[in-house]
Amino acid sequence: MQDSLLSSIQNGLLWALNSSNNFLWSYVLIAVLILAGLYFTINSGFVQFGMFKEMVKLLADGRSKSESKGTSSFQAFCMSTASRVGTGNLAGVALAVGAGGPGAVFWMWLIALIGSASAFVESTLAQIYKEKTPHGFRGGPAYYMEKALGNRSLGIVFSILITICFGFIFNAVQANTIAAAFHGAFDIEAKWMALILVVISAPVIMGGVRRIAVVAEVIVPIMAIAYLFIVIYVLVVNFSQIPAVISLILESAFGLREMAAGAVGAALMQGIKRGLFSNEAGMGSAPNAAATASVSHPVKQGLIQTLGVFTDTILICTATAMLILVSGVEAAGAEDGIKLTQAALQSQVGSWGGIFIAVAILLFAYSSIIGNYYYGEANIDFIHRGDSKLKMIYRFAALGMLVFGALVKVQTVWDMADLFMALMALVNIYAIIKLGPIAFAALKDYRQQKKEGKDPVFRASNIGIKEGAECWEEPKEQVVL
Repeated sequence: MQDSLLSSIQNGLLWALNSSNNFLWSYVLIAVLILAGLYFTINSGFVQFGMFKEMVKLLADGRSKSESKGTSSFQAFCMSTASRVGTGNLAGVALAVGAGGPGAVFWMWLIALIGSASAFVESTLAQIYKEKTPHGFRGGPAYYMEKALGNRSLGIVFSILITICFGFIFNAVQANTIAAAFHGAFDIEAKWMALILVVISAPVIMGGVRRIAVVAEVIVPIMAIAYLFIVIYVLVVNFSQIPAVISLILESAFGLREMAAGAVGAALMQGIKRGLFSNEAGMGSAPNAAATASVSHPVKQGLIQTLGVFTDTILICTATAMLILVSGVEAAGAEDGIKLTQAALQSQVGSWGGIFIAVAILLFAYSSIIGNYYYGEANIDFIHRGDSKLKMIYRFAALGMLVFGALVKVQTVWDMADLFMALMALVNIYAIIKLGPIAFAALKDYRQQKKEGKDPVFRASNIGIKEGAECWEEPKEQVVL
């Protein structure tokens, strides 16, 4: 009786989530994401393409800290990449291909290329309107909504959405994927994986932002490089198939047969939905990490965070998609997720492939769990600054959601993630469209200083900002007696 009741509740929840998601993703969000991305791309002078070399240089330079407190720009990049690079790259891509076909990969590429301009704008704004704290810097969309838009209420709405979305639901997705991967590779029950996740996550979560930054700085580069090397090996072995796979992706995205069957719409929706889940461009999450960095000019961190979108989608998501498509393993449907990626690698390298994916997803998703947790913490501070009791309640609730995520159906957590991701993105995009001219002015200032041969240093007054950017005000003159 109890099991029947729980099943009915979960089915009802799935129906409500599906209805909401179909409306938001079919009629609202896809158009908003693409139009906003094009607006930022054009008005920034195609920053994501024209300044790519500068992004790479800044990332290399960012390994050294510019201040004793706060994080380096490289650590901030790793924190945001830790959140980006997770189950979306292995399970999300598989879900997109399973539900939308190979054409979904093209739309994933498109939203990354266009959306990276949105990522630049939101992270630059987060840097401009960040705050100094005893432990470094803190900021994000809620902060620029309050300081630049003068709308604290909207900032609180966003803070609630991101705390629920990242601290709770996205981490439930990570836990669900880890549990599925380890059950497939080692036959470990979900309840035991839930316990393991709580045990390994709690010390980092309780340690705060500095510990999160240090852990992310170590895990992210190692896991990304190891995974890419394995996939590159598979692609080299199957090199002759790559042209056919690329052709299949393009045909599935635009082919007449797919249009007649209605498959193009499914590919477009799944590609953009899973692309946004993975790279988070325009969603308002990465700016929370970007704001923590110590840099001499906000545009520097904006450019570095733009590179994070390329790293996530163009490199790692593409690697997973190519792995699945060259393997020839067919998806049984949208439920496959991580199992499809495991089966694809196993077909190429043998049984150890499934084990490797399980370990990789543990590292990918674990780094996402700690990165996601921080986004919630930063926004709880915005709602009620300095409330240590509220923060402690949040920490235990976040750990509880890991258990919930490991034990429920895969479709439930992904549908919940899609809904809150859409709501977050809509609120944030509204704000950054209104504030876009400020980011464009900062970019113009940066380019002008670079043209003059300077290492750009930002002053808020240089672009007409009179209040809200306390960290970038002119240094006060000392009076000599």
